[in-house]
Amino acid sequence: MTRTAAWLACLLLMSAPAWASEATVTGKVYQERDGKPGRGPTDPALAGVQVSNGEAIVRTAADGSYSLPIRDGQTVFVIKPDEFQFPVAANGMPSYWRHYAPQGSPRLKYDGIAATGGNVRNWDFALEPAKDADAARSGFEMLVFTDSQTASRQDVGYYHRAIVEPIIGKHPARLGTTLGDIVNDDLSLYPEINKATAQLQVPWFHVPGNHDLDMDAGDDRHSLDSWRAVYGPDTYAVEEGGASFVFLDDVVYDPTAKPKYVGGLRPDQFTFLANYLKGLPRDRLLVLGMHIPLFDAAPGRETFRHADRTRLFALLKDFPHVLVLSGHSHTQQHYYHGEAEGWNGSRPLHEYNVGAACGAFWSGVKDSAGIPDATMSDGTPNGYAVLSVQPGGEYGLRYYVARAPDDYQIALHAPKVLRKGAYPAWGVFANVFMGQADTVVEFRVDDGTWQPMKRVEQPDPRVLLENVADDTAERLRGFDRSPEATPSTHLWRGALPTDLAIGDHKVDVRAVHADGPTANASTTYRLQTAKP
Repeated sequence: MTRTAAWLACLLLMSAPAWASEATVTGKVYQERDGKPGRGPTDPALAGVQVSNGEAIVRTAADGSYSLPIRDGQTVFVIKPDEFQFPVAANGMPSYWRHYAPQGSPRLKYDGIAATGGNVRNWDFALEPAKDADAARSGFEMLVFTDSQTASRQDVGYYHRAIVEPIIGKHPARLGTTLGDIVNDDLSLYPEINKATAQLQVPWFHVPGNHDLDMDAGDDRHSLDSWRAVYGPDTYAVEEGGASFVFLDDVVYDPTAKPKYVGGLRPDQFTFLANYLKGLPRDRLLVLGMHIPLFDAAPGRETFRHADRTRLFALLKDFPHVLVLSGHSHTQQHYYHGEAEGWNGSRPLHEYNVGAACGAFWSGVKDSAGIPDATMSDGTPNGYAVLSVQPGGEYGLRYYVARAPDDYQIALHAPKVLRKGAYPAWGVFANVFMGQADTVVEFRVDDGTWQPMKRVEQPDPRVLLENVADDTAERLRGFDRSPEATPSTHLWRGALPTDLAIGDHKVDVRAVHADGPTANASTTYRLQTAKP
């Protein structure tokens, strides 16, 4: 380098804008009272509210003020206390964050984050008093969606008609979440799907998934710029009714790898989580929401980095009330982490891998309303879950099938006809959508004695039937076929008797879950005689 070139380089460094290095952002958190944008004279300051830059966490002073270091690419956000709620932004989503990206994102297909400039003063945030805060302390509900995964406006229409529209006003939920794959690679659909979700009029918090990535980004740092431009921080916390919710981006993007992502967490996320948990009371329910499950979804392949899981478990082990919610799999199951996975808590760590809102990617034969069947490969219909948060760190979970009665919790398959006197080698299968290893599933025939059913891990015959129907059809039965059936973790079988009278026989099935609720279903089969 020549002396002149060196002098010019030094001059450029000296004249670089303030945002080229770390800056300090300041502002206040206040209670919104006058209903007007910005803080008015009647809007009081709020002390003790947590504010974060995604790593450090500070609490506001008596006058509501805070100060935080900030780097290019970070987002400042408020951690909402129990007794407050966020104002609603123009897109119907909660308003609680602000990006610091002075020059904006690099050029991306889906725009990314617009340049914010270098201002770091007066970053004020409003909070509103929560409605029925006292009632929330005695328990509340949270809506849990995952993998709406819309690839087109038509898919957004399916999401609206199958998931959102039937439950508007149905659940008194205080908050909701979508655990990633909000869309299926077409990030321009965010406004359309947000418009649908906002009709629920529930504060909604999003987690990014692998189909929400900017696939043209050069590295993981910018892989969620378009997602973040709409939804804010990719890792953050929300407090509600005595429970703490931590939402985590656990999709690590690597454009040079195959596949281009793996489950895991970044160092800054561990820093944030450690800082947040440091002051968290142990008696609170701690819920972690993420996209990729912590367990290995594919046998023999590390789908979530084990080193990151071990580090996460070390942070969580002293908390007695922890629940993990995940998506991604387009199946449904309960998983309990123990010593084999490196969990050393006082009891196994419960992870509920939620069934997808889009089911099997909006596939299968359409019904009379023009909506695809969308049953997943394990036999779970598409739908959503409700988390019931109870005092003392306890909780309950229930799955609701899209556009079905609330009591549709078991799907049955049985032969229509059997030969009287035949060897009883044919059975009734019960797919208990929320079934676990300790669920007691029984059946009876013609109001007889209840008999235990055996848990089997095999494909659901209902899905196999769809596979055969697709295979043997002379023309396409739908836009996309139903998925190839995979073994279900919540399938039970009972052998049907063939020594009863000729004619129809009723089969009742009941499933009793460990937390109390009982699910019921029934079907029939017929016995007839036959000659060799």
